[in-house]
Amino acid sequence: MNRNLQVFKYILSDAIGAAVAYFAVFTFRKSVIEPRMFGENVLLLYDQKFFLSLAAIVLFWIGIFSITGVYSSIYRRSRLKEFIQTFSTSLLGSIFLFFTIILDDFIDSYKSYYLSFTILFGTHFLLTAFGRLVLSTITARRIHNRIIGFNTLIVGSNTNALQLFEELNAQRKSSGFIIKGFVHINGGKNHALDDVLPHLGHFREIDEVLEKHAIEDVIIALESSEHDKIGQILNTLDGRSVNVKIIPKMYDILSGQVRMSSILGAPLIDINQEIMPVWQKSVKRIVDVVISILSLIILAPVFAIIALLVKLGSAGPVFYSHERIGLNGKPFRIYKFRSMYQDAEKNGPALSSENDSRITPFGRFLRRSRLDELPQFYNVLIGDMSMVGPRPERQFFIDQIVKEAPHYKHLHKVRPGITSWGQVKYGYAENVEQMIERLKFDVLYIENMSLLVDLKILIYTVLIVLQGRGK
Repeated sequence: MNRNLQVFKYILSDAIGAAVAYFAVFTFRKSVIEPRMFGENVLLLYDQKFFLSLAAIVLFWIGIFSITGVYSSIYRRSRLKEFIQTFSTSLLGSIFLFFTIILDDFIDSYKSYYLSFTILFGTHFLLTAFGRLVLSTITARRIHNRIIGFNTLIVGSNTNALQLFEELNAQRKSSGFIIKGFVHINGGKNHALDDVLPHLGHFREIDEVLEKHAIEDVIIALESSEHDKIGQILNTLDGRSVNVKIIPKMYDILSGQVRMSSILGAPLIDINQEIMPVWQKSVKRIVDVVISILSLIILAPVFAIIALLVKLGSAGPVFYSHERIGLNGKPFRIYKFRSMYQDAEKNGPALSSENDSRITPFGRFLRRSRLDELPQFYNVLIGDMSMVGPRPERQFFIDQIVKEAPHYKHLHKVRPGITSWGQVKYGYAENVEQMIERLKFDVLYIENMSLLVDLKILIYTVLIVLQGRGK
């Protein structure tokens, strides 16, 4: 499947709809509204100004659709949901354009406003929806006819897994699963799937299997006796770029946990790994970039003063950097104003405490006020971090934490932040036990992530900085 080509088709279709809608409104204004006002025909001229405006309008719509996630998961489109999303986005976008480019037009009566808006919204919505319907219908037919699909791995090897495979294989219209093989959970050499699917190994080799076979979907099909392993499996798969589904028990169906995404497909519990709606993710990243740029510019004098005081306070560099673990478990270098004496960790990594002799007098003030974190605006700008998110840790301490709290890996589902709920509620941790205690606040944040929660955390962080009461 060529995802880039499919995205291009959607963008081209949307661009045509946006361009025709603007062309229709412009022509209506020049050929109907203005002649009524001036009592004579007006020259209908498509000049350079018109084409510049046309390009701006097209870019506006493409930007709106990108922010709302239209071009993500391009092969997994529900035509009904897409129709509803197109309607709501077209309506809101048209209202915005109406108030910015149409409302200040000269008109002969208010009916002209209503007609202009109807032409703008109606043309845009109908053309955009039609183009997407054609594309998504073609995609659905290719999936149903098994021309394209998603590389799928079955976790499990016994009766339930075999029944699932047979059900999927017998479907007249495919659900899109191209099953590459299975991995087993428990020991043993005889598996029910041995005769119908390739055996790709034990689940502990999952990372290698996912990469080697370019797996996009994982279906967990365990026996009742193996259900105690589900939590461990989900923890392992958490953060991987795969869609996870589970065969439901009858209790799950009766309790309403199973939600159908396809009328024809097998009933499966979809493990939703989307923490925030796509549009909120986009807005969060835009806010991160804007705030970090403004902060680096406006706070430049503060940076200079702190740098001077750090240099005068003790020998060593102004900035301190080391490797920490970020989004999807990838390492990056974090930057801070140095708050400890040089070579403070010559004997190995160690967490700081309230009366830590390694911290300089000025460094103690920087930590209480959180000003030592200011250089991390650069990390936010380049995408390593966010304004709000769980504080990143070193691999040395992560290895110790996961022994006691395997769910720590949940934190790698999001970008780490300059500030976090755990940092606001708990402050700096002095040992692994306190890091685990702080962890519950960060997990709670991830389960409730929203722009509103981010705003609240930022407000509390500013108060901590102004009051100098950081722990």
